[in-house]
Amino acid sequence: MSAIPDNTPVIIGVGQFSERVGEPGYAERSHMDLGGAALAAAIADAQAASPLAGAIDAIIAIRQFEISATRFHAPFGHADNTPRAYAKRVGANPERAILEVVGGQGPQRLVGEFAAEIAAGRSKMVAIVGSEAISTVRSIMGRGETRDWSEEVGGTLEDRGPGYEGVVDMTAIRHGVGAPIGGYALAENVRRECLGLSLDAYRLEIGKLFAPFTEVAAKNPHSAAPTARSAEELATLTERNRLVAEPYGRLVVARDQVNQGGAILLASAGEARRLGVPESRWVHIHGVADCAEPAMLTRESIEKSPAAVSAISTALDIAGTAWDKLGAIDLYSCFAIPVFNLLDAFGLDRDDPRGWTLTGGLPFFGGAGNNYSAHGIAEAVARCRAAPGSLTLVGANGGIMSKYAAGVYSTNAADWSQSRWQSLPKVKPAWNVIDGYTGDAVAETFTIQPGKAGETATIIARVGDARVAAISTDPATCAALRSDKVFGRPIRVEAGEKDVNSFWFT
Repeated sequence: MSAIPDNTPVIIGVGQFSERVGEPGYAERSHMDLGGAALAAAIADAQAASPLAGAIDAIIAIRQFEISATRFHAPFGHADNTPRAYAKRVGANPERAILEVVGGQGPQRLVGEFAAEIAAGRSKMVAIVGSEAISTVRSIMGRGETRDWSEEVGGTLEDRGPGYEGVVDMTAIRHGVGAPIGGYALAENVRRECLGLSLDAYRLEIGKLFAPFTEVAAKNPHSAAPTARSAEELATLTERNRLVAEPYGRLVVARDQVNQGGAILLASAGEARRLGVPESRWVHIHGVADCAEPAMLTRESIEKSPAAVSAISTALDIAGTAWDKLGAIDLYSCFAIPVFNLLDAFGLDRDDPRGWTLTGGLPFFGGAGNNYSAHGIAEAVARCRAAPGSLTLVGANGGIMSKYAAGVYSTNAADWSQSRWQSLPKVKPAWNVIDGYTGDAVAETFTIQPGKAGETATIIARVGDARVAAISTDPATCAALRSDKVFGRPIRVEAGEKDVNSFWFT
């Protein structure tokens, strides 16, 4: 390995930090404290002979949920410069401080982007850091208390903006699908009907996919919900496992109430040698690719993501490997459909003995905002070190299957004389969207979400070469949606105020 060129990018350290409300050692740490602790853990993980913090020339922060959009807020205040707030906790003063766009693809995509920066000689050591303290925030606010987590750090900042292009679908938002949960439910119900399954039968399919995830989460000390559960337990709707959006019960959706931080430390081989990082700690980046979809209602198929398939196929091709050569895999699992999308597309077995998660998955390990895949990469690095020469894949999803990034890792050296990161062209829209529509349409998919005033059904329908969205709060309509196949049924749509359509079956 001593012959590895100096500009070869390698992962030299990974760090995770977490706490659960009320457990021993719980200290109500802020977002910045959790991320700082994760970065400190990544620095320690490198086992360098010389101090590393001062050599970090760029820190990229993953955007917290509370500063990601207007529907979120920072009730206790927030740092004015997130990456430099992390930096000061470890004594770093990087030349570049960057705040990344939204989306769970972020940590994995950034590994590719900044590995390429290192290979090109534009950087020598980079830290990617993210954290969420949503569980602590809710716990404190639930007691009617407050805290001051605001920080004035100052310094230069490259803010890339929220990056919601292709993620936010205003038509869907107006029709009750503002949060990802409703959008994923729409996709899930297309796939369910293609399989000819009832809602209850499909809930069991989700349970069978996720039950092994819970077993991994139960063994992970950083899990937000470390409890093994059976497929039947995950599938059965109860007061505890209440319906959140048809077909999802609460237990099988991403858990955002976490207190978790994750960090990844990249360096050039030359810098790693200079600082005395043992080569036994190095994990090589064999291939990274990312791709994006258009807005959900304009996609060819709501339940599929060609972008995710392309990103993984390209990462595997760059790495010169294939699915059957992988030793370990972590697929982003905020909901079942992003996993099913890949299993279906590649003809993979749901019960593959390698499993599809290294952490325990977002519903059980925890969906640490936009930063989950940093934890997936941390676990992947550990797997590579434990099985030298093996290959590990991480797949990272953002938005409503809107953006995807994939990476392949191994302790075996990777040749970066040509870049091993590829950002693919965005998938083109295939459908138009009509707002404020009155007329006949043909139903495509639906979801039903409970609320304080009762249930609201959202339906997506086709009109010629366009899609239209509409809602209904009629209990009989909700019952009809649940009782029979929806795809292909004729409906009547009527435009209402502010381009919110209503519908009924004809």
